[in-house]
Amino acid sequence: MSDSFTTRPEIRGTFGVVSSTHWLASQVAMGVLERGGNAYDAAVAGGFTLQIVEPHLNGPGGEVPILFWSEREQRMRALCGQGPAPALATPAYFRDLGVEQVPGIGLLPATVPGAFGAWLTLLRDYGTWELADVLQPAIDYARNGFPLVPRVSQAILAVQALFRDEWTTSRDVWLPEGRVPAPDTLFRTPAIAATYTRILDEAHAASSDRRGRIDAALNGWYRGFVADAIDAYYTQESIRDTTGQRNRGLLRKADLADWRATYDEPATTQYGRYTVAKCGVWSQGPVHLQQLAMLRHLGVDSLDPTSPQFVHRIAEVAKLAFADRAAWYGDPDFVQVPLAALLSDAYAQQRAASIGARASTTLQPGSPAGIAPRLPDLAAADRTLAASDIRFGVGEPTFAALPPVAEWAAREIFVGDTCQIDVIDRDGNMVAATPSGGWLSSSPVVSGLGFPLTTRLQMTWLDEGVAGQLQPGKRPCTTLSPGLVLRDGQPYMAFGTPGGDQQDQWTVAFFLRHAMGMNLQEAIDAPSWHIDHFPGSFWPRTLTLNRLTVESRLPETTIQALRDAGHEVKVGPAWSEGRISACTREPAADGALLLRAGANPRGMQGYAVGR
Repeated sequence: MSDSFTTRPEIRGTFGVVSSTHWLASQVAMGVLERGGNAYDAAVAGGFTLQIVEPHLNGPGGEVPILFWSEREQRMRALCGQGPAPALATPAYFRDLGVEQVPGIGLLPATVPGAFGAWLTLLRDYGTWELADVLQPAIDYARNGFPLVPRVSQAILAVQALFRDEWTTSRDVWLPEGRVPAPDTLFRTPAIAATYTRILDEAHAASSDRRGRIDAALNGWYRGFVADAIDAYYTQESIRDTTGQRNRGLLRKADLADWRATYDEPATTQYGRYTVAKCGVWSQGPVHLQQLAMLRHLGVDSLDPTSPQFVHRIAEVAKLAFADRAAWYGDPDFVQVPLAALLSDAYAQQRAASIGARASTTLQPGSPAGIAPRLPDLAAADRTLAASDIRFGVGEPTFAALPPVAEWAAREIFVGDTCQIDVIDRDGNMVAATPSGGWLSSSPVVSGLGFPLTTRLQMTWLDEGVAGQLQPGKRPCTTLSPGLVLRDGQPYMAFGTPGGDQQDQWTVAFFLRHAMGMNLQEAIDAPSWHIDHFPGSFWPRTLTLNRLTVESRLPETTIQALRDAGHEVKVGPAWSEGRISACTREPAADGALLLRAGANPRGMQGYAVGR
């Protein structure tokens, strides 16, 4: 137990722990554990609650990657809730519209909404509760009201003109009585409650057993009335987006009907006594592993975590790993990704050896297995931005009122955000999930359903032959990146964070700090940073080289030394970098487990609970 000050206690117990990005979701999940549910039941209930109480960051029409440890099966698994591109979505279609990039908002960038399918697949295969029971808290909050955090009101304020003038279905949901709702007021989304209630009613009418009802609910979503409503709206409506035009959508019922959430094996790397697991190269998760693989050779464990040497080395390995993401990552069902070579110790050692005392100022993808990298046309971002209608929004979910375009890079308009939930139960089952997509400013609310759809297709390229090229049925490379850790071969930690491209930066520093001896809350609280040295994942995918953004709580001597090393340092507010949630388990006396949890204090919203 540490004597160091933390913003809140590290939670400790033996019964169960939860950490998430919103206190209501954490309490809902803990309530499930208290009433006999397991970690999977709790995570699903908390995940559906996040859709309601953090609507500016995710929604029912979004996606979720999930990593989990099954105590019964004694293994880790990844569950992909990232839906693919519609059959009609081709590079030629977009180029015929006169654009070089998939827009960041509107109907065109929609993929199949995978969150519902992934949550229900986890519940069906590993949970114990009825779907009606895990959905009830979300339905209650949607029907009866939930307190708006200030960021929701800010998000609505930023796009109110778009809602009033163009996206009228969103206006009807998010501008009650024609006004932006005030922070801390109770807000209702009854249409979502009605959609989920209808799902349950149809499921109960279709089957007399738990598994059958879950399958019937999946059918109602992907092949029933939800799919019908999406098909009708995306076929018939023309919606304004950043092209400056009104465009119909490409998503169709057949796209939803053909999709299923799928399991696969996580990608892993070893760091000392820890085995760190991430989702595969359909996500950005392996950039976390690549960084750890390089850091094994750079001696960071002996450094002060607030020293310039510590920050510099982590920043430089991030530059290399994210350059590889741009060149190599893509849906492995469509492209040959040399993942084994990217994660090999020989490649990591080679890349680490290229890091010197000075900050790198160029984008440097590597050549794993001797294969030359291929990057998209990165100058397309500037041409796209110059030709776009940006009055009403951009690709990422948490923009504020937009400044002049010339200021966007300096003011980091495209820093994304999302949600996180981690759960461990008394038996040792572990879940880490990062729900996102379908946020309120992403696309217009679908008539009759009450929620918008994901716009994750903006994370594809139109360039021929690159790993992340848009192709029908292909998953975009999502930024969403939950994590699991084994320690000495035994299940240990579930963790993750919102933050778009920053996710697998903040969590690398967090993991290292924890591995060096800080408890969970200390490692979360510690001052952090991120780099912008790669093409961004959100529209318009701008490239900013050699910028390092740090919290002002880092020592001034560290900040100056980083500047002296050639970093373009931007000093942000004291509590601005990181959104991490984490839970751990370890053996205790008499076969019990000691459980711990920590939560992010930034934004005064994250919450850990347990006993």
